Amino acid sequence: MTVPYSQDLRDRVLQASDRGMKTKQIAKNFSVSPSWVRRVKQRRRETGETTHRPMGGPGVTIVDREQLAALVHDHPDATLAELRTLLGVQCALSTLCKALKKIGLTFKKKRSRPRSRIARMSRNVVLPGVRGPSASNRADWFSSTRHGQRPT
Repeated sequence: MTVPYSQDLRDRVLQASDRGMKTKQIAKNFSVSPSWVRRVKQRRRETGETTHRPMGGPGVTIVDREQLAALVHDHPDATLAELRTLLGVQCALSTLCKALKKIGLTFKKKRSRPRSRIARMSRNVVLPGVRGPSASNRADWFSSTRHGQRPT
């Protein structure tokens, strides 16, 4: 993870700016990017702050997993956005998705009736990227070739 520039460097950059040095010259002297120098100067000008801001986000919002599981049981077709509204929390949809995965719930729907008993009659033998005879003969044709070349 990256770390913010030190306060000492920030202070030296701002002192150089106060002495009248140009942004590009400051960046070259201190081996930083001109955009960073502009942002430091702008931040001091607009807010008066010279320190770095905290890095990272607020962290994961803790969702009550038992309440979430109960809501999913009561509303099995609810979307993540609807679940968030029903929970009454302010969090990202990805947070709810992670909480559902930890509970062991997924959005895969179970069939309401048994699967059809009709089965495939033959295996699909089509190989990717192969040109040649019809699909039913491709496996035989491919095995008779050398290094993907057509037989002579």
